[in-house]
Amino acid sequence: MPVSNELYERMLQNNESWVESRLSQDPDYFDKLSSGQSPHVLWIGCADSRVGAEVITQSEPGEIFVHRNIANVIVHTDLNAMSVVQYAVEVLHVQHIIVCGHYGCGGVLAAMKQENYGLVNKWLQNIKEVYFKHSVLLDSLNDDQERADRLVELNVITQVYNLAETSIVQKAWERRELNIHGWVFDMRTGKIKDLNVKVNDQDSLHPIFRFKQLTTDKTDE
Repeated sequence: MPVSNELYERMLQNNESWVESRLSQDPDYFDKLSSGQSPHVLWIGCADSRVGAEVITQSEPGEIFVHRNIANVIVHTDLNAMSVVQYAVEVLHVQHIIVCGHYGCGGVLAAMKQENYGLVNKWLQNIKEVYFKHSVLLDSLNDDQERADRLVELNVITQVYNLAETSIVQKAWERRELNIHGWVFDMRTGKIKDLNVKVNDQDSLHPIFRFKQLTTDKTDE
């Protein structure tokens, strides 16, 4: 199949149009944009091309610090994700962390199958473990879409608590307020569903996951 340059060229043209539009509204827009960032939100979402954080929340550049991966998974040994979280929390001082999944997530759907996908199996294992933990509930659902939708939600909730269990987040809690939320984007309606899961202290964590006196420690995560 021959490679088409149409999309490639259109992206560059769209950039030119965007620059002109911004400058017509505010001649100093890019001077302000290049002066630094101070987002209040860290967004941890899926890498799916249909779920852009700024697009679905209608946010401006500089308002959301974003990390995305397959199925919005937080793994404590993922240095990429942990570095993003640490920078957002300790340097940018974000006030909210939002884990946002989406219905119809390919990663979640793949994790529900017994197919061998190669290297990505290792990543999907994290979602399979969420399924296993909630297998009684999930297996009781007869409708495949309902089961998949519920696993999407349970995966988001799991990642919210995975974040809360990091020393990075708990260290911040010793000094200030930091809220972690779980959302799901529904591409069928375009709306975001707030799962009403919010963690902002250690109280909801099992004691084994609670760190003590982190502000005096020299090491983190």
